[in-house]
Amino acid sequence: MESFYIMLMQKSHIAQRFILMRSLIVMESVEEVFKPNAIKAFFQNLPEKALSLGVRILLAVIFFLIGVQLIKLVRKIIRKSMERANAETGAVQFVDSFVKAALYVLLVLSLASSLGVDAASIVALLGSAGVAIGLAVQGSLSNLAGGVLLLMLKPFKVGDYIIEGASGREGTVTEVQIFYTKLLTPDNQTVILPNGSLANSSLVNVTTQECRRMDIKVGISYKADLKAAKAVLLGVLQEDEAVLKDREMLVFVDELASSSVNLGVRCWFKQADFWPGKRRVTENCKLQLDEAGIEIPFNQLDVHLDGEPLK
Repeated sequence: MESFYIMLMQKSHIAQRFILMRSLIVMESVEEVFKPNAIKAFFQNLPEKALSLGVRILLAVIFFLIGVQLIKLVRKIIRKSMERANAETGAVQFVDSFVKAALYVLLVLSLASSLGVDAASIVALLGSAGVAIGLAVQGSLSNLAGGVLLLMLKPFKVGDYIIEGASGREGTVTEVQIFYTKLLTPDNQTVILPNGSLANSSLVNVTTQECRRMDIKVGISYKADLKAAKAVLLGVLQEDEAVLKDREMLVFVDELASSSVNLGVRCWFKQADFWPGKRRVTENCKLQLDEAGIEIPFNQLDVHLDGEPLK
């Protein structure tokens, strides 16, 4: 037991001497740092280091401005090349926006490397944070993938009039970017739709075909002459110059409604004439029926009372 105690004391003395030596080393290091000569050397080298850093920053700014101009030149060359190859406007816009983003990333990495930042370290950092970044921007990534699908499958192009199935928004496609597609509505509003939703939902491309069919409903009274009304409406279609005479023109009984006999009026227009033609034909149907004395009734309800009259 006594020998164990002596051994324990010896180990304790050794530990104390080790701690004392470490403390002396640390104190010597601190003294070395705070020596007057070291402080003096630091302030003597400070202007030189500051000048070197300033020159690097100035050169980085100059290289950045030059890089911006080079990026614009590369984008212009790519756009001109694709336009000469008769590429679609949407494809040109998509590739242009993708090249712009990629070149700016390369420019920033190059400038960081010139300032002394290890590019490999940046790439490793981005790689390690890839999962977190992917989860944070998964919506944007799905929009990017949707843009690629739209570019490959080509369900529409710039200038087409489309109706998006999920939200019901519609308009003329004006621009296809990496993440979003822009539509211009008939009342001159810009609608921005994510490419992911466009790629994953149904949509109607109205302008794919050269011609478009017009269908409107016109209600007449049950007391009106049905054959005369059909002749009047058919005459409206035959007199309109924009109606395609080589396509079907038809007036038919579409529904026996509660207050009226609803007639269907059907004809065809070219895409450019559809909306003006539809408005014009609808107005002329009303005017011609009024001239013929054919009533377009209001909603009405007939009430029949059974039993003895009230006293």
